[in-house]
Amino acid sequence: MDISAIIITRNEEENIKECIENLKFVSEIIVIDNCSKDNTPEVAKKMGAEVYSLKGLDFSYLRNYGKEKASGEWLLYLDADERITDTLSGEIKKRILNPDKVSAFRIPRKNYFLGKQWPRIEKMVRLIQKNALIGWQGSLHETPLITGNIGDLNSPLLHFTHRDINSMLQKTNEWSEIEANLRFQNQHPPVVWWRFFRVMMSAFWHSFVEESGWKVGIVGLIESLYQTFSIFITYAKLWEKQNRLKNNDEDFIPKK
Repeated sequence: MDISAIIITRNEEENIKECIENLKFVSEIIVIDNCSKDNTPEVAKKMGAEVYSLKGLDFSYLRNYGKEKASGEWLLYLDADERITDTLSGEIKKRILNPDKVSAFRIPRKNYFLGKQWPRIEKMVRLIQKNALIGWQGSLHETPLITGNIGDLNSPLLHFTHRDINSMLQKTNEWSEIEANLRFQNQHPPVVWWRFFRVMMSAFWHSFVEESGWKVGIVGLIESLYQTFSIFITYAKLWEKQNRLKNNDEDFIPKK
């Protein structure tokens, strides 16, 4: 059975080559590039991928567009900083030959922060039979709508995110702008002073305690504080956007 790998990218020049190199078992690779400012599209094309460039902040739309361009019977959705191991590719090929009334599979994902494996292992629906995928929903934290049963794979997908402090800060500035815009467009309630403390404490508690970040020592503390900082920046930008609209004050509008 044919597999189409679909990769959503945005400024992933340093990651996309290695990601594609691990996909020799698929029949086609489709890259949906979301306004990269680096050489991501060029690198992907040299690696043999079909590249489509799309604007917009709706990541469900990007994933659904990838589905429409795919010709494979099965769709494998990936991010550029994720890696398929030989063990996982072997399990994928074996399971889709005899899916046993399963329309999609959850894949366990091991996350690595600053070179350390995070204690919590996620399960993500990433392998989906094309005719069973109704579509993705959600602008940023998107989820698939699927007809039929969902099974589980055992071999993990490796996710190498937050490789160094500098890239973490760059990503925060970029993605906090996207998240702030989405909240602003969805008419988020006005940001008042106490909301900062609530979202920051929730972010730290979730990362350090609920996900057991404390188990990886200083890396766990750095990552948890980073999540706290990231949500603070998002809400600070949201506050700024709301005040520009509310006050219509030239002091809030950048000078040309």
